[in-house]
Amino acid sequence: MLRPILVACALVLTACGHAVTAEPPAAARTQHTPAAAPLVATPEVCPLPDSGFECEFQKRIEAARQYAESRPGTVGIVLHDRKTGATWRNESADDLVWTASTIKLAMVVNLLERHRSGKIKLTSGDRGLMNAMLHTSDDTAADELWTKYGGTTFNAAFPKYGMTDLVAQHGYSDTFPYWGFQKCTADDLDRLINYVLDTVPAEDRAYIVEQMRNVGPPQQWGVWGPDSGAKNGWSEEDGGWVMNSVGFVGPDERYTLAIMNNLRGEGGYDEGRATDTEITRLLFR
Repeated sequence: MLRPILVACALVLTACGHAVTAEPPAAARTQHTPAAAPLVATPEVCPLPDSGFECEFQKRIEAARQYAESRPGTVGIVLHDRKTGATWRNESADDLVWTASTIKLAMVVNLLERHRSGKIKLTSGDRGLMNAMLHTSDDTAADELWTKYGGTTFNAAFPKYGMTDLVAQHGYSDTFPYWGFQKCTADDLDRLINYVLDTVPAEDRAYIVEQMRNVGPPQQWGVWGPDSGAKNGWSEEDGGWVMNSVGFVGPDERYTLAIMNNLRGEGGYDEGRATDTEITRLLFR
């Protein structure tokens, strides 16, 4: 009986000599979850990356551009950041458009310059007329000053203030040149307002800025509003209404904005006024 027992033990030992690994229950198995893919931020899409303006401002500019294209006629726009130097202009910024009363701002600059140099001596009456031109855009006041101080002299000086595209128009009045019949571009008005803010002597600049910040009801549209100042011009010409607005916005007059809306018979005063005001709102408010 010993041999069978030994054989059995040998068989048991042989089986025991081989390591057998038991598979753990399914519940005890380690779960290996694949690593999540790293999150990659989607780059912000800026509509005008070469404009020099921050992305959020670019979106405002694009909204204003699209709005202007949807409005009656054509709209020239020039926006300038005096702090950074960034400038944006749309495709119509170099269109020649009737200046209407925006040219009165250039007239005031010239009168103050000539007075400061001693070439003329402005009276209290003259200054009252200047105030009226800036406050309510008074045409009679402009006529008196234009006649008294020489229209040709005014026009000769305007390019110095950046109005290099300005063209006096023949055939509309007995007097030539006449302030009321001239054409310029939104680029001209942009250069004019920046000349006022950057080059005009401090005392004269302060006077003009204060007047533009406090215009009367007829000019309370366009680039006019809280922390802003404007000189507006509106008239019905042989090609239809024009509604123009030039001014500044922000602390220290940081931004300048020039808008020239040539309605081309597709709208009138109300449409043009709404266009200029909404463009300013989209950009700044």
